[in-house]
Amino acid sequence: MAEAVRVRRIAPGDWDAIVELERDAYAPLGLSEGRAALQDRASVSPGTCFLLDVGSRCAGYALALPCPPFHYPELGRREGAGPMRSGRGGGPGREEGAGFRTGNLHLHDIVVARPLRRRGLAQVLLRHLGHAARARGDARLSLIAVGGSAGFWSARGFVPHPRVLPPGSGYGTDAVYMSKPVPPGRTGPPATGSAPQRRPSPHHEVS
Repeated sequence: MAEAVRVRRIAPGDWDAIVELERDAYAPLGLSEGRAALQDRASVSPGTCFLLDVGSRCAGYALALPCPPFHYPELGRREGAGPMRSGRGGGPGREEGAGFRTGNLHLHDIVVARPLRRRGLAQVLLRHLGHAARARGDARLSLIAVGGSAGFWSARGFVPHPRVLPPGSGYGTDAVYMSKPVPPGRTGPPATGSAPQRRPSPHHEVS
């Protein structure tokens, strides 16, 4: 029998597992931020940050926060320490929070545990995030594709904006800002249950 898959909000006891997943995914790329920065991102918009359970295991997570289009968080910077960055030549942007409606939800991190990749679990998190964005009234989703993952995101409807990230952004030389409209559909949370059977997904299930 397939193990139950559940997407839920992050609880205080989840952070050890999240930090381990983040380090495993991003440290080889030189992009790991550490516990304090991750917790701070989640505190900005707890209702758009999720944990993925498979059975009794923490199998992945997603951290998303409201951010104006073509702006992005600085890696390692706490959200209260200064403004977000703009990639359109306008310098820093304004601080955002869960109560400020930018019309854009930025997926900062999405990670699935290595042994559980290629099972469609990243898509489970993405669908849940789409429901949350619609419930907020957001029109677009954005992210920064790193580690050669732009093709993975293009296959899921994200369009690259190559001139948004300046050299020295900190996200890596092959990083690209991408966005797409929030898919239409219902605004309530998706039902949870056993893992869906889908075609294999590429290795890069990180943003």
